[in-house]
Amino acid sequence: MNCHGEHPSHSDQGHEHGPACGHTAIRHGDHIDYLHGGHLHHVHDDHVHDCALESGGAYPDGCHGGHACSDHGSEHVHGPDCGHEPVPHGDHTCYLVEGHLHFPHGDHCDHHGSPTFA
Repeated sequence: MNCHGEHPSHSDQGHEHGPACGHTAIRHGDHIDYLHGGHLHHVHDDHVHDCALESGGAYPDGCHGGHACSDHGSEHVHGPDCGHEPVPHGDHTCYLVEGHLHFPHGDHCDHHGSPTFA
């Protein structure tokens, strides 16, 4: 599992993550993470850990050929203001599109797996 120690900037986030917090909940190993501001937050006792989905297995990285997705055309560019939730994945950021992870790669997107939502 790829969770880092307490992230100081998330210790006081103004609310408590849980089933009714409004953030996308993703099963990650033996716990649930919440997508919030480009981070996967795992509440642990009185603090929050930053997590990332591991590369490999259910979340492959690398190029597997162009991935067609009906949610956006080839002119769409993933980035901070693209409208899709950013998801930490290994050493990079993917974007959640129609229930799966898109990674922008040249003139196409790579499919990097489908999270299990909680």
